[in-house]
Amino acid sequence: MAGQTDTLITAIMDWIDIGRLNPGDPIDEAALAAEFGTSRTPVREAILKLEAMGLIRRHPRKGATLFRPTLEEFLAILEVHARLEGQAAGLAARRLSKSGAEALEAIVARCEDHAARHGDGNPDGYYQLNLRFHETVAVAAGNPFLTEMIKTNARKLLAYYRARYRYAGAIAASAAEHRALARLMLDRDSAGAEAMMQRHVQFDQITAMDLLAALS
Repeated sequence: MAGQTDTLITAIMDWIDIGRLNPGDPIDEAALAAEFGTSRTPVREAILKLEAMGLIRRHPRKGATLFRPTLEEFLAILEVHARLEGQAAGLAARRLSKSGAEALEAIVARCEDHAARHGDGNPDGYYQLNLRFHETVAVAAGNPFLTEMIKTNARKLLAYYRARYRYAGAIAASAAEHRALARLMLDRDSAGAEAMMQRHVQFDQITAMDLLAALS
């Protein structure tokens, strides 16, 4: 039973990452049970665990939906997320290994290549590269607990980051910032990397309102 529950949790988190599930989408117990060939018991256990993580909300007599923040919740989550991402970049600057530096250079180059080849096109493709960039930085920080905190918190915001890349110039700006961040980490500038990463992941309130409206 535990194995089925864990499989369901992993699948739902993967669907959030790739955009198969978006904020406010219903979580259909019967459909999940049928797709994974299980009873409803592991589905309900998975929903309870994801609710505890803040990724799902259950509504009386209305079932469960993927978490969709209010503006106040969005800004509060973003404040915490920026701190976590900044801390990861600061730690990565101090702890970056040779293999970590190579992985960082590789993903930054892929982001730059995508921006050069596609411009504002294929934002979903760039979004996946952006996920890999932030994952690479988190791994380079060398703190698996921090990495898990970042992943859980980020999943509450991923749909909005994905939507952000549909704005003109957003992909090119992001790729350029990735290069600047990589340079700070390679130069072992911990304070600089932490501060810039916090700015990199932030939204101003107007942008946050626009993104919430676009996905409402």
